[in-house]
Amino acid sequence: MLMAASALLVGMPAAAASAASSAAAGTGWIRLAHLSPNTPAVDVYLYSFGNSSAKIVLHHVAYGTVSPYEAVGAGDYSVAMRNAGAAASSQPVLSTSVTVKAGKAYTVAGMGPESGLRLQVMNDQLTTPSGKSEVRVIQASLKQQTVKFTCGGQAIVPKATFASVSSYQAIPANTWNMQAIGSGNTATARFKMSAGTVHTMVVLDGASGLEIVNLEDAAGAGQPPAGAVSTGFGGTAGHGPGSPLPWLALIGAGALVAVGGGLRLRRHGLRRQMNNGI
Repeated sequence: MLMAASALLVGMPAAAASAASSAAAGTGWIRLAHLSPNTPAVDVYLYSFGNSSAKIVLHHVAYGTVSPYEAVGAGDYSVAMRNAGAAASSQPVLSTSVTVKAGKAYTVAGMGPESGLRLQVMNDQLTTPSGKSEVRVIQASLKQQTVKFTCGGQAIVPKATFASVSSYQAIPANTWNMQAIGSGNTATARFKMSAGTVHTMVVLDGASGLEIVNLEDAAGAGQPPAGAVSTGFGGTAGHGPGSPLPWLALIGAGALVAVGGGLRLRRHGLRRQMNNGI
């Protein structure tokens, strides 16, 4: 009986064990992003409630930049956005609050046009139905006010309006062609969507049209969220908005400084142009 019980415990899903461990440790995750196309670069600060010293500071964050997830203790936090180079003591341009729960992940992004800029808190999903992948869409293209987003030729978001965030949808694990179809402009990218993975597809204004960026919210059972970009398969790699190089793991001008150690920014501006089917 003891051996059978041991085997049962060993066979428990790793995701459940990971979530239980995170909850017990009181740890959640948060990532920060700039997704407002016509807003200049900004500095972004994360403060724990009641503490005037920033826990995380992102300097000179440009449009299309998303940080990896950072593990933080469960609790209340505030996010402040200042003009790039402004003093840390200056009045923020925007601020919002977010409550981080143990075992949960969040994205806080600057969204909308500069004239209506807002900080939006998104609850990120970390688990999927068995054998499935989950995907949602953030429409951050200002040049294309509305896009149709398809997976394998099937519309998963028929009408994604600017600055909108769709709900997650379960799709079969596979390698899929994704398309963002605007008025006279279409971006196509091909990504592997493994079982147990969760993805956020971000539609951006690129230097020569629409771009699709795949943020991997969760990498599978038992894996903590990383928030990394998935580069897709095949095709020709494009470049991020205004960038002469493919996205880099570290942007010198956007170095992220945190208490107790440095973090690294990822500039998400990869584009795939493919015409083949799945």
